[in-house]
Amino acid sequence: MPSFISRRWFLALAAAAITMRRGAEAESLPGVPTDLDHILLGVSDLDHGIAWLEDRSGVRAAFGGVHPGRGTRNALLSLGPRRYLEIIAPDPAQTEKASRGANVPLVNKLHKLKEPRLIGWVVHTDDLANLVKKVVAAGFEIDQPRDGSRTRPDGKVLRWKSCSLKQDRGGLLPFFIEWSPDSVHPSQDAPSGCTIQAFAVESWIPDTITQVARKLGIDLVSKSGKRPALRARIAGARRDFELA
Repeated sequence: MPSFISRRWFLALAAAAITMRRGAEAESLPGVPTDLDHILLGVSDLDHGIAWLEDRSGVRAAFGGVHPGRGTRNALLSLGPRRYLEIIAPDPAQTEKASRGANVPLVNKLHKLKEPRLIGWVVHTDDLANLVKKVVAAGFEIDQPRDGSRTRPDGKVLRWKSCSLKQDRGGLLPFFIEWSPDSVHPSQDAPSGCTIQAFAVESWIPDTITQVARKLGIDLVSKSGKRPALRARIAGARRDFELA
């Protein structure tokens, strides 16, 4: 009997510890920004990134296509309505173009990654031109909108416009995207089964990041961290997990 009681107490204490840990984890990451469009998981090899994420999520991301002239290709996973995860990697078929293109810093960064890591996030808007005006009025420098496109494996072409802040704090602040009305948003037909539960930006200057985000109209709460990082908690088909 004593051993039975001891075991029962042990299980109860273990369950309580797990509950407290999950509660602490839930508090460690704030909610998801309202207009978050997608998060970017950078990898040096796309096939490895797909397998790595499937092992954690229980869902296999689908090949999305290549970014012509940009030196990259991707795979996609839906994170719920109007939100998705993009695994982005160098495109071996564009090595020469990538070495001469405007996307050189990103491609080089991806090649150097030893393991998958969140490298950026994106906010959507229905009026990118107007958003640019507001950003400039708020005192920030931003690139002019540029056209983007990607041909899916089924032959359909997705089109969008995007622009980035001149100073995005190393990817801690988002870039912005406006999807073409005739393009299906990737969250609608990418493999489902996962949902983003929380998203956070960690930095040495969290208050500054929060203030900048608010001036940009983004409901982001940043937190203090040992190093600058993006963090997302995902409810997967297999289990809950965190990306950073």
